[in-house]
Formats: sequence, structure tokens, C-alpha cells
Amino acid sequence: MAVVDSAVYVEGVRRPGVVGLDETYDVTHATGGVAWIGLYRPTVDELDSVADEFGLHHLAVEDALKGHQRSKLERYGDTLFLALRTARYIDETETVEFGELHVFVGPQFVVTVRHAESPDLALVRDRLEADPELLAKGPEAILYAVLDEVVDEYEPVIAGLENDIDEIEDQLFGEAEHDILTRRIYDLSNEVIGFQRAVQPLIGIIGALQRGGDKYGVDVDLSHHLGDVLDHVTRAGERADAFRTLLDKALQAQSTLITRRMTEVSVAQNEQIKRITSWAAILFAPTLVGTVYGMNFRYMPELEWVFGYPFAMGLMLLLGIGLYVAFKRRDWL
Repeated sequence: MAVVDSAVYVEGVRRPGVVGLDETYDVTHATGGVAWIGLYRPTVDELDSVADEFGLHHLAVEDALKGHQRSKLERYGDTLFLALRTARYIDETETVEFGELHVFVGPQFVVTVRHAESPDLALVRDRLEADPELLAKGPEAILYAVLDEVVDEYEPVIAGLENDIDEIEDQLFGEAEHDILTRRIYDLSNEVIGFQRAVQPLIGIIGALQRGGDKYGVDVDLSHHLGDVLDHVTRAGERADAFRTLLDKALQAQSTLITRRMTEVSVAQNEQIKRITSWAAILFAPTLVGTVYGMNFRYMPELEWVFGYPFAMGLMLLLGIGLYVAFKRRDWL
């Protein structure tokens, strides 16, 4: 179902028996309460119904339908539109899953449009309904609670990324395969960049909401609560920056280690080539002498010489010893 929940709150208390969008609209008008409609991947018709009822701007509605929006805060008359990037850490795969949450806030309504499993706004609704005094502060209280939940879900992501980076640092000077480790550093860097894109704009968004509190008559306590959320998201941004720096250094260290090990392999190969070349030269010398003596020339003085054969053998041996000594002095053997 696209409509996850639809309720009307009067003085912070949920009106019982409200079912469906049409009834939500009627009760809102009749009581002057605040409607909170939660949608999950709505169709065009479903979102158009809400847009027509509350006068939502068509550009904001298009953004909410399409998704894939950057985090932003826009005002259309007396309606706020927020596009937020959500994140959650998946322990099974050790990856970060990013999503989107769009929020429309007006004088008598809040419409949330989710395009991912997180955040769990049912928990937010339960907490607010358990605190009628906070909920009675109006749509801004719902917006605060939603922002607080989005930022709170960043904490497990930070913990998961920190653990992944610790594992990479342990593997960096261990026996891990270079290709696998390099790929993991690269993938983790992309996740950190995605997390930065979710967190950094939110710092400016919450700051703008806090600064605009006086102008639009937002409750002072809510402004203080927003300040607390701003502190948390600022720390999350600082941690994301630190993670990116650490991963950049890890990637540089990995590249250095790979280069050094390739150099060591190249040096070892050169040493082997020198040894092979040296022994080939040593073996070539007697082969050359033997080849000359093996030719069928008619006139060869050594054939009539009694020491011809020992001379040939001695020449082979001396050439081999001479080459061995020469290569040994050059550290080729």
C-alpha cells in the first residue's frame, strides 16, 4: 500500500477512526487539526490527490515522484519541501544502502514520501503520539522528529564504516590479495562519498530551518531541539570527512606497497636472468671449442699432436673457469 499511515492530530492527540485519504481531508478541515500522511513509493494518482488537497507545488511533486534528488530545502509560499538522503548500514553485506525521503510541511499538514525502507517513520509516529505536548506544537514538531530520526540512523552507518576501515588497515600490511584489497578500498571510498553527499547538505538545511524559526513563528523549544540535531549531523559530517582522508591515505599506501613489491619481484627476476645468462655463457665456451674440433677439416695440426685432445679439454675448462670468476666478481653468480 502506498498510504502507510494517515492520521489527524488535534492538540497533539490522534483522532480515532480516521481511515483513508478522503476521511483524513474531511476531518482535518472539520477540526482544524494537523494531518500527517505517510506515503511509500506512491503512484502519480495517489500523490496528485494529496497535492490537490493541500496545494502542493507541481515542481516539488515531480521531484517527489521521480526521486534521485539531491538534498535540498525549498519554500513554495507557506509550504516547505525537503528532499533528504537517508542511509543505513547492512551488516550482512557490510555495505551502506542509500535512499530518499521527501517531506512537505504546511500550516496544517505533513506529507512524507519514502523511496526506501529507511527511515522507519512508524517509530517516529509512535514516539510523537506518546508525547502529545510535543506533537501539539504543530507540523514543525513532526518535521523535527523526522529529521532527528534521519540523523540518528547515520550513527550505525558511521560505526559500520569505521569498523570496515579498521579491517582495511589491518589487511593493508597483511597477506590480503592486492586486487581484492584495492577493490574494497575503492568501494568503501564510494560509500563514504555517498554518505558525505547525504550528510553535508543536511547541515545547511537544518541550519536554515533554525535561523528561520523566528521569522515563521516556530516554537522556541523546537528551535533548541533542531540545534541538537544540527550538532549531531555536524559531527557525522566531520566523521565522514575523516573517513575519506583515511581511505585516501590507505589507497596511497596500497599503491606504494604494490609498486615496492613489483620492484622486488623485478629485481629478483633480474637476478635470475643474470644467473641463467652467466651459466649459458660458461657452457657456451666449451661448446664452441668442441664445435671447432668437431669439424671435418683435412689439415688440423692438433690431430697429429699427442697432446691435442688434452689441450682441447684444458682449453674448455680454462674458459669455463675464467668466465665463472668474471661473473662471480660482478655478483652475477
